[in-house]
Amino acid sequence: MIRHDVLDRLPVRSAVPALRGALEEHGAAVLCAPPGTGKTTLVPLVLAGLVGLVGGGPARHVVVAEPRRIAARAAARRMAWLLGERPGESVGYTVRGERVMRRHARVEVVTTGVLLQRLQRDQELAGVDVVVLDECHERHLDADTVAAFLLDVRQALRPELRLVAASATTDAEGWAGLLGGAPVVEAEGVSHAVEVVWAPPARPVRPPHGLRVDPALLAHVASVVRRALAECEGDVLCFLPGVSEIARVAGQLGDLGDVEVLQVHGRAPAAVQDAVLAPGTGRRVVLATAVAESSLTVPGVRVVVDSGLAREPRVDHARGLSALTTVRASQAAGRQRAGRAGREAPGRVYRCWTETEDARLPRFPAPEIRLADLTAFALQAACWGDPDASGLALLDAPPAGAMAAARSVLAAVGAVDPAGRATERGVRMSRLGLHPRLARALLDAGGEVGADRAAEVVALLSEEPPREYGDDLAAAWRAARRGGDAYAARWRDEARRLRSAVGDPSGSTARPAHAQDDQVAGLVAALAFPERLARADGGSYLMVNGTRAEPGDGSRLRGAPWLAVAVADRPVGAGHARVRLAAVVDEDVARRSAAALRAEGDEVHWAGGEVVARGVERLGAVELAVRPLRDPAPGLVREALLEGLREEGFGLLRWSPEARVLRRRLAFLRLHLGEPWPDVSDDALHARVDEWLEPELGRARRRADLARIDAGQALARLLPWSTGDAARLDDLAPERIAVPSGSRVRIDYADPERPVLAVKLQEMFGLQESPEIAGVPVLVHLLSPAGRPAAVTADLGSFWRDGYRAVRAELRGRYPKHPWPEDPAGAEPTRHTNARLRR
Repeated sequence: MIRHDVLDRLPVRSAVPALRGALEEHGAAVLCAPPGTGKTTLVPLVLAGLVGLVGGGPARHVVVAEPRRIAARAAARRMAWLLGERPGESVGYTVRGERVMRRHARVEVVTTGVLLQRLQRDQELAGVDVVVLDECHERHLDADTVAAFLLDVRQALRPELRLVAASATTDAEGWAGLLGGAPVVEAEGVSHAVEVVWAPPARPVRPPHGLRVDPALLAHVASVVRRALAECEGDVLCFLPGVSEIARVAGQLGDLGDVEVLQVHGRAPAAVQDAVLAPGTGRRVVLATAVAESSLTVPGVRVVVDSGLAREPRVDHARGLSALTTVRASQAAGRQRAGRAGREAPGRVYRCWTETEDARLPRFPAPEIRLADLTAFALQAACWGDPDASGLALLDAPPAGAMAAARSVLAAVGAVDPAGRATERGVRMSRLGLHPRLARALLDAGGEVGADRAAEVVALLSEEPPREYGDDLAAAWRAARRGGDAYAARWRDEARRLRSAVGDPSGSTARPAHAQDDQVAGLVAALAFPERLARADGGSYLMVNGTRAEPGDGSRLRGAPWLAVAVADRPVGAGHARVRLAAVVDEDVARRSAAALRAEGDEVHWAGGEVVARGVERLGAVELAVRPLRDPAPGLVREALLEGLREEGFGLLRWSPEARVLRRRLAFLRLHLGEPWPDVSDDALHARVDEWLEPELGRARRRADLARIDAGQALARLLPWSTGDAARLDDLAPERIAVPSGSRVRIDYADPERPVLAVKLQEMFGLQESPEIAGVPVLVHLLSPAGRPAAVTADLGSFWRDGYRAVRAELRGRYPKHPWPEDPAGAEPTRHTNARLRR
């Protein structure tokens, strides 16, 4: 029996006529409706013709795409309840590994991942009349990809297919433009006032790092939950970033007596999820991840406690997969969370940060396409026929660097051909619902060790096992077989799904011996992560990708010649990565699994201050075999010598005093006159090495040969001979200049900003203005008769007037044999003493 009393109270019903009109006229629409208005439940029923609002409508098949499995199940169950039915009759759902859907059902709720797979198999979506993309504001990569594919379908195959982009808060104009100028339909929400209470920790806490959250913050969140229970009525909904944080806070709330503590997240058992979404019999504390922000309605909630943290996708360099990292939640997420307290009555939100911090938070979460590993996306695009995704209608284009990296991985696992088009193997991989790395491991290992065992190990790698399972992949596999925990249950379901996907639905009942476990686990991990194969090397392990890693103390992995590392991280401040999950392998498995990374050839490098020539066979950074190379190619030797010059500098050449002076003179002219005088900095000389250091460099074979190269003779090749300016070098930047005494004194160009003339004071008598070189006044160091600096000036006239008297008073008694006239500006310059002058 249809619950009309509930349907009539849903605020979105007032927007339904406009939405239906937009779809009839344009075929697409953007629906903006606040949480709790019924957009996820009422709208699909109306569009399917199951609920006769505003004149009813024709019977249609409607597919609703949700970003999460828990939301898909909840939405389908809620719609079935509104119709007075059980899930699967008129409204069903399909998520990975579970389908509750009868043949004549009119509404099907699916995850975006399921819809993506369906589109790859059937681009026309035969039998589907309307697709609703729910919660599109979350900008998950699968959702963005599905939207782009659906727009292609509408344009090329099925213009009658209707699309609705629905969200509580979204870039309505952006989505409207993407849907070809679709109308925006807005529904008014009925929300109650929510009081904001700022409740930051009393002492600073460490910011999140990777998946790590400061335990002090979690303890504070638990204390705020207790405060909320004491100060307010109703149930408390507490937002935390992930499953482990929920478990930790739940443990700290274990003594609440009659208050029930529930944990809701994507991995929670269906029974727990159902209990959270049903009214409680007493007070409840619901600890939830972001799944409760907008996709679910939790009845009875009057209070929200917000930790202020969220999980966003990033490239997990520890596993080579897309993974989550902990970040500060955006302002938009904070509004969504706070709104949960005002769904049914006035409420309160406790925010575990300061109001000042809130103003600095990002306004919206970043789109996943900008942050995540794009390997799976690139494979989907290639299977769709658009390898570089340039023809897809996306709100944000994929970053070029991330796409290039993704295509490189796909080529390495045989998923795409040299032109980037999907191979038959790539199409099969795309339909496994796995990252392409894991799909490669499943397919290749399955043919060697059997689909059953390969599927079990891949299932372990697709969701990292609990830490208590240990760091040995084979031992973790055995623990999962024995386990009765929630992880083991999920692992068995996923292994069963994978066996079915590769054509072995029954699985094998025989269990291999432990030695076989090691071999199978190692092979699968090596095939999935060939660049993280690692060989023992000097007390640690060197991975093929060049990173060093170490197993933990006491690990049985220590001492193995080779490891296939599945998961590694680098603790803050550590010099090496830490192995968190790996399997023992032998060199044969390493060679076969990483065959694409094997290289053999001559390597000539500068090492230890000399040219080292070797013939090397390697897997990436790991050397498998080395032999001395007696006659390396001249080109390789030349590059090694250049490497040495870059590493140790041009001091490896022979620099005579004249050569050093020439380089300084040229640097001075370059600074003050510019072209055509050459730049003689190290970087510039490296860039023009072919012009000035050949043919000497081409004849050199070792360090000693470099030391015989006359740097001054080589450097002279850079002088501007072609313009004729080289002949002016001595005029523009002379090595010596004549001073009033008749001496020719050397100029010091060590500082190219201003050259220095160091000369005895008496030799400059009578000169009113300081000398200039290339228009730059020389800095004159006036020396005592003993050659020590007595004064420094760039203005001799000023010195004679103002500074000379003090110098004369200080030095006259010390050097009585030298002239110290009262008027130096009018005195005769001299190199001699008074006695010499009298003769």
